[in-house]
Amino acid sequence: MKKTEVKQASHMTETFVDFLVELPLFDALKGKELEIIANHMIFFELEKGEVLFDEGDKGDCIYFVLEGIIDVIKESSPGNSVAIASLPRGRSIGEMSIIDNYPRSATAKAGPQSSFLALTQESFDVIIDGYPEIGTKLLKAISRLLSQNLRKTSSLLADYMLPIT
Repeated sequence: MKKTEVKQASHMTETFVDFLVELPLFDALKGKELEIIANHMIFFELEKGEVLFDEGDKGDCIYFVLEGIIDVIKESSPGNSVAIASLPRGRSIGEMSIIDNYPRSATAKAGPQSSFLALTQESFDVIIDGYPEIGTKLLKAISRLLSQNLRKTSSLLADYMLPIT
């Protein structure tokens, strides 16, 4: 796995804020709050086919797709995998791991060349401890996103269940 980390320049913070303002996850945050979060993010790039993380890896950050597509792959049985999602610009992956510190539940691999922002567990904790109001808004937003994802999954699961007789 080759992840290229790019150190953040001050002009990049403005670009990151412009990106974050587009994401529903950050709806409750404004101006300076978004800048604080952007200052705690890391920019990464992946070439096509490179693995961002493997199922079972330690989860320690949320990734936000800036450009390209991240394919989410789940092992269905030993030796067999299925693509469960393709995440385009503006989507995120890894929200569960930043909350529960459990291993990754799927593999994430770059479709075309991709770039993304990462909010690490360490930076997440710094925001929560140093900026409690921002941290609370961020926790609520992540909880809302996880809840929405669970509702979608429950609905999809119901489509595959036998009807109650």
